[in-house]
Amino acid sequence: MPLEPVNFVEPVETPIGLKPALQRAAMTCAAVAKSGLDLLLPPQCLACRTLVDRPGLLCAKCFAGAQTIAPPFCRSCGVPLPSAANVSGLPAIDMSCGRCLTEPPVFTRARSVFIYDEVARRLVHDLKYGDRLEGRASFGAWLARAGGEYATQADLIVPVPLHYFRLVRRRYNQAAVLAKALSQSVRRPLAVDAVRRIRPTKSQTGLSAAERASNLRRAFAVRNKWLPRVKGAQIVLVDDVMTTGATANACARALKRAGAAEITVLTLARVKEPM
Repeated sequence: MPLEPVNFVEPVETPIGLKPALQRAAMTCAAVAKSGLDLLLPPQCLACRTLVDRPGLLCAKCFAGAQTIAPPFCRSCGVPLPSAANVSGLPAIDMSCGRCLTEPPVFTRARSVFIYDEVARRLVHDLKYGDRLEGRASFGAWLARAGGEYATQADLIVPVPLHYFRLVRRRYNQAAVLAKALSQSVRRPLAVDAVRRIRPTKSQTGLSAAERASNLRRAFAVRNKWLPRVKGAQIVLVDDVMTTGATANACARALKRAGAAEITVLTLARVKEPM
């Protein structure tokens, strides 16, 4: 699945009724202002901060080094599978990993753009903690490609929420940034506050799969105002990284309790779990 860098450009709005000459002048001023900003703050690679031609791009080295996820992968959780795993002769998109065969996830399916390697780790870290929002159009296009028909036919696109206290500290929810970018890319409705965290949870870092699941038990709920829209809906749930799937399962469980028909999880990256 080759990735094409996408540049995020805010639309330039001109007042209705402006003469063509004035419209051209306004667009020229906007272009000059952007060029001046690029001189003061040169565009940098989203992963390594090497200078690039335009904002919102990966440099050539990171672009070549990023490991995108392509078949064969588990049809349920999306984890990459070794090519040799297809001993049954099934199509590459119809195979399941051992974990999903013994313990199916709550969500319907999960797909991710990148394996969580060094490039993806830097990309996610800078989005999450470094205010690197200039890549959001690229993120949206990449998620749309990974999500395929599930993204383009979604009834609602929903981000994994942060608890209020953590949101105050970080100032924005990176999952909501990704969900909005995806919504704009596929032109499907965004429900940024459909799911809420009803209790704070400790960091998942360093926890086992069982501990992660326990940590997130009953941590999410669907807001009452969204219940009519969620019931019977095809939901795309968006997050930055999938590790064990505990967070996705916990959110999916809340959406299922509210009557969601199917839940597709889309993440920018996922940890490549051992088979």
